[in-house]
Amino acid sequence: MTTTAITDIACLVTNDPSLGDGSPLGLIRDAAVVIDGDRIVWAGESSRAPAADKAVDAGGRAMIPGFVDSHSHLVFAGDRTQEFNARMSGRPYSAGGIRTTVAATRAASDDELSANVARYLAEALRQGTTTCETKSGYGLTVEDEARALRIAARHTDEVTFLGAHIVSPDYADDPAGYVDLVTGPMLDACAPHARWIDVFCERGAFDGDQARAVLTAGMARGLHPRVHANQLGHGPGVQLAVELDAASADHCTHLTDADIDALGQGDTVATLLPGAEFSTRAVWPDARRLLDAGATVALSTDCNPGSSFTSSMPFCIALAVRDMGMTPDEAVRAATAGGAAALRRTDIGRIAPGARADLLLLDAPSHVHLAYRPGVPLADAVWQRGARVA
Repeated sequence: MTTTAITDIACLVTNDPSLGDGSPLGLIRDAAVVIDGDRIVWAGESSRAPAADKAVDAGGRAMIPGFVDSHSHLVFAGDRTQEFNARMSGRPYSAGGIRTTVAATRAASDDELSANVARYLAEALRQGTTTCETKSGYGLTVEDEARALRIAARHTDEVTFLGAHIVSPDYADDPAGYVDLVTGPMLDACAPHARWIDVFCERGAFDGDQARAVLTAGMARGLHPRVHANQLGHGPGVQLAVELDAASADHCTHLTDADIDALGQGDTVATLLPGAEFSTRAVWPDARRLLDAGATVALSTDCNPGSSFTSSMPFCIALAVRDMGMTPDEAVRAATAGGAAALRRTDIGRIAPGARADLLLLDAPSHVHLAYRPGVPLADAVWQRGARVA
């Protein structure tokens, strides 16, 4: 292997307090990183850097771990421009929401869907996202959900079965029958292609008992649970996620004190998706309460065609700082180490020996610029698995 040393890093975010200043970000000033193959083998002060075969001069810029986007919905066709325009214009809109995307996705070819996934992942990568989870959920038949997962698995290792996104239009009059389909033939077809199982536990989607049935069936097949929880109102989603040791409860917009306490005391990550609130003008999640209670918080894009059509983690960082009570340090950590925790990964989201060499060099002297300069493209260079990709 050829080793590469990246030197003259003004400010290095390691997310490892033992390597840096003792803060959660583990900051190192005037730093260097050494890569060997797809792994980091050394990180520390430039003056102590070991010799390497190649050198890259960071030019006094800041470096952070590659973003970890632990919640997206990329296997879809079409868009919902008219719906968004009506919502932002204060006009009523009677089209079918998720059902509109389901119809377009079912009608699309495998090649069209795969090209869409590749396009959005490339868009995210250019902005520094080096790991991205994505879900099914726009097929809602056995065949369409299975093909969505097969397509997703061509592009990422973090694949989630979300047959329980909404009740399929085909089962509008028989929700119990649809739950039986999801937990039976659909799960049989989908489990081999996914790592995770998810459910939209919400009024108008799946109630607590239905969500429990979906998640426990998936767990019995070796899939790990995640939950769309408490986005539209108070409900049982967060408590169910913590009870089942789900890796994450996602959205967490409407929380009781008991929900906050449960997340603070358990291992389930609270994944916040500010793009959804921005795009729907909904109330913002209160990240401050979660952090003060000791909960682990992640930030993700929720990239989807209906409620959060963004692939930009920097945009979500800026929203979290401006409107959700997070400090810039907390938001950057949530978008990197927090996302890794939401995927139960220790090899990403940090810059430390043994971690995967996923790195983002910012065209700025500090990571704080991600919130300080919202909307400005700050990704100067991106490494994924040790290879420079942008």
